[in-house]
Amino acid sequence: MNTLSAAEVLAAGVWQSGLGQVIGGLVIVAVLIAAVWLGFRVRDRESDTPKPEEQPHRPETDALPGEMSEYRRPEEMPQSDGEHRLMPYQLKKSGGTETSPDPPSEEKRKWGGISSGGFGSGGTGHGD
Repeated sequence: MNTLSAAEVLAAGVWQSGLGQVIGGLVIVAVLIAAVWLGFRVRDRESDTPKPEEQPHRPETDALPGEMSEYRRPEEMPQSDGEHRLMPYQLKKSGGTETSPDPPSEEKRKWGGISSGGFGSGGTGHGD
């Protein structure tokens, strides 16, 4: 007893013969070609890329834009009179440093502590 209709038998035969896969592949290829064509149309409507002389240029100095170079020195700690202690609100809020017009001396710039080495350097990290 065959309960399949003629259309179902024909559809099953087409799918089994590979014609359905070929038609499906052609549909996919057609969709991809249409997508590429649409992409070209959208790109053609966009404005042109700027020419090299229209590009922004770096400033004449060696500094990067927004980069600031200054020398910092520790701020003087306010001293109390010995009878009253200083409260936090009496301290300046500049972070403990202030700008200095003079560069630090070579001796102050050198690290005088022990060498801790870098992570994974193989050293003990205690100046050995």
